[in-house]
Amino acid sequence: MGRYIDLDGVRTWYDERGTGDPLVLLHGGLSDSRDFTGNLDALAGHYRTFLPDRRGHGRTPDVVGPFTGDALAGDVIAFLEQVVGGPARLVGYSAGATVALHVAVRRPDLVERLVSISGAFDADGLLLRPSADGPMPPQIVAAYAEVSPDGAEHFPIILDKVVEAAAQPGLTLSDLTSVPCRALVLSGDDDLVSLDHTLALYRALPDSALAIVPEASHLLMHEKPAEVTALVAAFLIGDPVPTLMPIRRAGAPDEFPARLGKVALRELAVHGYTSWAQLAAVTPAQLLAIHGVGPKAIRILTEELAERNLSFAG
Repeated sequence: MGRYIDLDGVRTWYDERGTGDPLVLLHGGLSDSRDFTGNLDALAGHYRTFLPDRRGHGRTPDVVGPFTGDALAGDVIAFLEQVVGGPARLVGYSAGATVALHVAVRRPDLVERLVSISGAFDADGLLLRPSADGPMPPQIVAAYAEVSPDGAEHFPIILDKVVEAAAQPGLTLSDLTSVPCRALVLSGDDDLVSLDHTLALYRALPDSALAIVPEASHLLMHEKPAEVTALVAAFLIGDPVPTLMPIRRAGAPDEFPARLGKVALRELAVHGYTSWAQLAAVTPAQLLAIHGVGPKAIRILTEELAERNLSFAG
């Protein structure tokens, strides 16, 4: 049995199941919280699980205005504050993953752990963008009409808003480096989101893990429900296990100052820079070519090298 709550003018429907620490599941575009039926809804056995329908989707009626990243993230932030009552584990699928990323960037204090399933931080990562040209699959329209308080005739308006939203600029890699929580980036190997984009998302999130489900598409939660649920559950429930031969997760040497930031420290180590002598053998331009090493890091390193009577090459 679901219920409604008013979130700053958005009459939002949600279901709540289970007990324990809070978990919020955010569904994809042109669908609703039924995305998680037969897969991640099993997590209610471990968590107090919330399944909201986003504005204009499922049982939540549409409101005036476009589906912007700020608006959709604002809805989830209000939900976390007013319904959940604080931070939660946040799992998003497809467009819901994009919303979850916006929330994590905007209000990191409200996201304890983050899971992005087939999510894109920018629409440029989509191999196929949503389009209003041509007929929609009848099962999508029928599912919308089955529960929408706006009626089947409102579906073309929702579709237009989704198409318009996909044309707007998304998050940047720099935005993603500010997310402090542990994150799992999960995708099918034949996903609607390109693998290059998925890899960029994984690399940009400072404390992230990556899982690619073989022989799976953008509908991986329905194609491989047990496998996807097991991966998400293991990430949410367990603590990270140190690997025996870390490369990406290898820490920079203690002598490198913490004020460089976790991302810069990590990327220096990944690219093999583990001593001041190595840094003195390269130019600032070479380091700036490394994602996560920016002008601020170069300024700090220049100061640190000078204290050791060293300097960059060139």
